[in-house]
Amino acid sequence: MSQSSAEPALAEQPARYGDELAVVTVTYSPGDSLTEFLDSLRAATTRDYTVVLADNGSVDGAPERAAAERDGVELLRIGENIGYGSGANRGVAELGPEVGWVVVANPDLVWGPGSLDELLAAAARTPRAGALGPLIRDADGAVYPSARLLPSLGRGAGHAVFGTVWPGNPWTKAYRQSEGSVEERDAGWLSGSCLLLRRAAFDSVAGFDSRYFMYFEDVDLGERLTRAGWRNRYVPSAEVVHTGGHATTANSDVSARMLAEHHRSAYRYLADHYPGPALAPVRLVLRAGLGARSALAVRRASR
Repeated sequence: MSQSSAEPALAEQPARYGDELAVVTVTYSPGDSLTEFLDSLRAATTRDYTVVLADNGSVDGAPERAAAERDGVELLRIGENIGYGSGANRGVAELGPEVGWVVVANPDLVWGPGSLDELLAAAARTPRAGALGPLIRDADGAVYPSARLLPSLGRGAGHAVFGTVWPGNPWTKAYRQSEGSVEERDAGWLSGSCLLLRRAAFDSVAGFDSRYFMYFEDVDLGERLTRAGWRNRYVPSAEVVHTGGHATTANSDVSARMLAEHHRSAYRYLADHYPGPALAPVRLVLRAGLGARSALAVRRASR
């Protein structure tokens, strides 16, 4: 007998996923860095995996070559630059229900041997870990502060004012957790340049917020995962090297645009925490301060 229209609808059940692994990387004319990414990934895990190249409109042919020449690499043509988080969301949406573990990573990473297996092992011993991130080194070998506290108005203001002229100031050190020991621990958020995500956790917060074109989508994701009862786990026994974005560092004009986008995203994130008419003056001060800082940073980058 069919269900009566008077009966309450059954609540939608969360999707159940298998234990397979996939890697989603958002590409935008990645150049030779994509080859290094895919080559080093082979030694990062002993598990089978698939790769989805969520392509935001590349014109260099690198994603097409990789998909044509390599088994297990699929090209998802988005056709336009919809941003990092939205591109990642589209890539994850392409995966079947057998995939329960998803890596979201920049294509300009070089994976350390066994690094992905280290992240998976940490996930297995931390059942509430929704996101796990490795130790990230810059191209010169320096450790990038990839596991940080969530921004607050006080820390953010101190970091914004003094970060470039006084790198050791207490607000920047607190925000970056610069004095924290390099050991496995929880963080407020993890760098989106390399994340292992429990797909059920990613689903539970509806993925990345598409309002963020670039930058702060990882901060926002970390906060929402925490609110949903998940943990952001820093796993420094896993190491990767971030060689630097081919598409974003090719010229000063692009770098300047990215700096401007960073400040727009920072305002969006902070403004969300001070909503309503009563807090309009706070948002006005934030907009003015971040706008001035952005203009100064862009001017320096364009010289």
